Amino acid sequence: MKHLMTGLVPLALVACSQPAEQADLFDRLGAYCGQAFEGHVASDDPRDADWASQRLVMHVRECSDTEIRIPLHVGEDRSRTWVITRMDDGHLRLKHDHRHEDGSEDVLTQYGGDTVSPPTDSRAEFPADDFSRELFEREGIPASMENVWSITLTEDSFTYALDRPERHFAAVFDLTRPVDAPPPPWGFE
Repeated sequence: MKHLMTGLVPLALVACSQPAEQADLFDRLGAYCGQAFEGHVASDDPRDADWASQRLVMHVRECSDTEIRIPLHVGEDRSRTWVITRMDDGHLRLKHDHRHEDGSEDVLTQYGGDTVSPPTDSRAEFPADDFSRELFEREGIPASMENVWSITLTEDSFTYALDRPERHFAAVFDLTRPVDAPPPPWGFE
């Protein structure tokens, strides 16, 4: 019995020293479901001046085990929703659902991509997928074919970014100060 106990002590110490499983990015983001947060444009590209002058609010509005829908309000414009989907293989998909005020889909909608490698607990990158590249080519915006979107989640902020050659956009949202939920996005009244 003494030898058995001696052998168990090191095993117990090893078990106690293993870190608890961390929540993944999707679950961490889902914990904010129902809450809205104000943000600001954090990049300094002159092309973003219109957004920089508007109030930005993200609303983690709808959450399920496989999908999180986050409307982004830019001033009074309620046309944009980020749709983050958890795939069976552990990867994430980001799509941009763009609507007109009457709820109909914009011609530039449902673009985005899947993570190439599994996301960390705090960051995911989404290179443009084939659908998006074909859409951008068809609509005459070939520079967007190189888009890589990212989301970064820290303890106190959520950052949405877009990068491609000679272009960087980032919006940062303060998760420490929830704001009143905005009206529903267009098409989801």
